[in-house]
Amino acid sequence: MKALLSVYNKTGLTDLARALSDSGCDLVSTGGTAATIADAGLPVMQVADLTGSPEILDGRVKTLHPTVHGGILARRDLASHKAELDSHGIGTIDAVVGNLYPFVETVSADNVTLQDALENIDIGGPTMIRAAAKNFPSVLVLVDPADYGWVSERIAGHGLSEGAFSMDERRELARKAFQHMALYDTAVARYLTGEIEGTSWPELTFGYDRVADLRYGENPHQNATLYAASLSSGGIVRAEKLHGIDMSYTNYLDADAAWRVVSDFAEPAVAVIKHTNPCGLAVHSDQPTAYQRAFEGDSVSAYGGIVGFNRPVTRETADAMRGVLYDQIVAPDYEEDALKVLRRRRRTRILRIDPEKGHATHLDVRLVTGGALVQAADDLDEDPSAWQVVTELSPTDDQLRDLAFAWRAAKHIKSNTIVLAKDATLVGMGAGQPNRVTSVHLALRIAGDKAKGSVLASDAFFPFPDNIEMAAEGGVTAIAQPGGSIRDDECIEAANRLGIAMVTTGTRHFRH
Repeated sequence: MKALLSVYNKTGLTDLARALSDSGCDLVSTGGTAATIADAGLPVMQVADLTGSPEILDGRVKTLHPTVHGGILARRDLASHKAELDSHGIGTIDAVVGNLYPFVETVSADNVTLQDALENIDIGGPTMIRAAAKNFPSVLVLVDPADYGWVSERIAGHGLSEGAFSMDERRELARKAFQHMALYDTAVARYLTGEIEGTSWPELTFGYDRVADLRYGENPHQNATLYAASLSSGGIVRAEKLHGIDMSYTNYLDADAAWRVVSDFAEPAVAVIKHTNPCGLAVHSDQPTAYQRAFEGDSVSAYGGIVGFNRPVTRETADAMRGVLYDQIVAPDYEEDALKVLRRRRRTRILRIDPEKGHATHLDVRLVTGGALVQAADDLDEDPSAWQVVTELSPTDDQLRDLAFAWRAAKHIKSNTIVLAKDATLVGMGAGQPNRVTSVHLALRIAGDKAKGSVLASDAFFPFPDNIEMAAEGGVTAIAQPGGSIRDDECIEAANRLGIAMVTTGTRHFRH
């Protein structure tokens, strides 16, 4: 029996190699892998000695040789294959242990060059692994160090004999090998695709690594699993849970929504999220004040919600949160005293996310029946000074600042979206309604008396002036909306008649 081992990640390698060697298996290896095995006091043959050909091109060609691949690919049940191996003096290889150059880690590093990336595209390893996986009925293939333990135990009792591993076990190991290769190839293809811009995309593949099974999906009867993008080392998926019970499917959705909202603001921001919509949102230089304003924006809906911060949480803010039940808290960090206070919440999940790696993807992908829709993410950073004042009355500087805040908030809320804001605080929100006037009604009802003197942002144009008339009746003083309706003139006329300042942004922020 013969085993070929060639790995970059050497976790658990020596224990596996020892189990193979103790069972009577000859070990064949390359470069650093062979050195590690030899340092453990185990006999090992270099691939170059097996093939009679030295490694060439700075190690680019090591295992690409008929002696290696013939020994892996030969079918043991075909006499013609055995005769051909014998005629060329090639022996069979019964196990292949391999993992690949750290391509993802390389391209995730700062200042990586194209040449760095190219040098970490493995060729021999994938070829060897694919060959072994193709011939899994005869060749055991291992790519995951997590499998070394149980495989070593099996080898200790049975070696690599025909009955040591069931066909189902061999097949599962082969599946993992092909999955490993698919993720690797996907990472290379995605890197070479680069940052996609424009209006057309090439064929796309996406690689995801399984992180954990979740208790259930949106509902208890739905299974759910968490995956991490293979080319990403950040985001909410990689957030560190500092306290609280396990995360659920909806917890991840809400935490992601909270982080996306607060990350969109340069100023210190606090968001309270329910069902992925911000029911509370405020920016202020003083974090406890920002939190209190966000909470008071809709204190009823805040109960059981998710709170997101784009600055480290202070002790004063943690104290201000006392007495309110929150399901999760998401922030880039926490003061030590703040964490002590927050950890008194037995079940509340406390997440810490790396702000340098927590940015949203530049692609928005939605699955539909039979395929997927791909679009550029709605991450436009607009300049309010470019907005057009279309009414006789111009917004004041304070109104313009609130309009900019409300407009940025609107793109994070389900359409049809209406946002009411005052003093950089969300005071009313209408979301997800099939008609815009109902969203206006809901926003005004939530705001109550706080609607007086507020500004309004609408994620799309007004189809009729009734929206403006209802807003004016509720006390709204200024409006931002995209414009572009066939009834723009009627809407502008209504705003002028009602003494409302209105700007058109020229962009829309639908969110379905």
